[in-house]
Amino acid sequence: MSRIPIRIRLTLAFVVALGVVLAGLGVVVYTEFEDSLNDNTDQALRSRATDISGVIERSGPRLSAPGAERFVESDESFAQVLDAGARVVDGTSRADSRPLLTADEVSRARADPLTLSRDGAVEEGDPARLFAVPVGDLVLVVGQDVEDNEEALGTLRLLLGIGLPIALALASIAGYAVAAAALRPVEAMRRKAADVSDARPGERLPLPEADDEIRRLGETLNAMLARLEAAIEREKGFVADASHELRTPLASLKTELELALRRERSPEELRRALRSASEEADRLIRLADDLLVLARSDRGTLPLEIERVPARELLNRVAARFRTSGSEVRVAVPDGLELHADTLRLEQALGNLVANATTHGDGPVTISARRSDGTVELHVEDEGAGVPPEFAERAFERFTRVDEARSGGGAGLGLAIVAAVARAHGGRAGLSPRARGTDAWMRLPALMDSS
Repeated sequence: MSRIPIRIRLTLAFVVALGVVLAGLGVVVYTEFEDSLNDNTDQALRSRATDISGVIERSGPRLSAPGAERFVESDESFAQVLDAGARVVDGTSRADSRPLLTADEVSRARADPLTLSRDGAVEEGDPARLFAVPVGDLVLVVGQDVEDNEEALGTLRLLLGIGLPIALALASIAGYAVAAAALRPVEAMRRKAADVSDARPGERLPLPEADDEIRRLGETLNAMLARLEAAIEREKGFVADASHELRTPLASLKTELELALRRERSPEELRRALRSASEEADRLIRLADDLLVLARSDRGTLPLEIERVPARELLNRVAARFRTSGSEVRVAVPDGLELHADTLRLEQALGNLVANATTHGDGPVTISARRSDGTVELHVEDEGAGVPPEFAERAFERFTRVDEARSGGGAGLGLAIVAAVARAHGGRAGLSPRARGTDAWMRLPALMDSS
């Protein structure tokens, strides 16, 4: 069933449902029509029985008595009088020999008027409708051939047997046409989607004019295409920027090695060249590590080892690392404050913020932590000239620098890694320019599930 096209499945479901409805409707119409014919016949029989009973009560149980036969139509109707033993007392010419009722039926008729249908009541094979009513100790049976009723029912069965399948077939064709028309926009979108590629950006799926579910689906898919194009553009930009950033240290490393090999060098000169090459290799390793962190963050697979981390210990370790190089780094954190985070990733992010502050800022750098509305905020503040407000809005984008003069040779990935680490912890990062200096911060949930 799953291999059948949707329009066929819709048509089949429509046909089955309509077939059940039409069959039920046919049964109801046929039953009502049959009941109506029987009711009319029974009403005529009751009226005829009442008239004949009156004659019998006045003139005796003889259907040939004056006034009795005129209530019986010889071609279609008949009458019979039976005694308690189901013996014929008298009857019309068509019913003067064989009893129309059995002994049990006579007993029931003597207790209460009885209506029943019987085939071959007076002539073999002819259907008849009988009505029996007590008249004193006798039972009067009045009957009528219902062959005309059967013919009418047969005609109705023929009409229903031919008309309902035709109606079902026409409705099926109409249902298929409606389903095909409804799914035509989907097929148009499918054909267009098959042609969409990154070689022709900006292509979108055609939308139907009707404001319905299919149009909303198309709008959703077009929005998804726009997001995918944006992601592809970011990926291309990321690869291009990474290639550009890798080119510089690789070129420097190659230059150092070529200079060392160009002529005979003293041991001291070779050590200087190797030391410079080692620095460039370290720069390449750091850049590769940073790119790996960002790539994992993009895939949502940045590994974290969540544990309980005392905030004071974390901030003191980060500060101590920079104090050894002569930077003045202060720590401000309340007692007892703890984080549920990955210690190494958080140290990496805070280290990037402090490195930016010591490189681009001025005066002492302050690392602080505090609770705020169910979160823990980590701040790195400096007293430098600050950053332009327009840069603060895009500072956490990759390969972004305030300007090349202040870049310090960095790749512009430090703040991007800060943002990636914050997102991995379920938080976010930001940069708030001040009148003097800059406040770089990370906001993390107060608690995280370590599972």
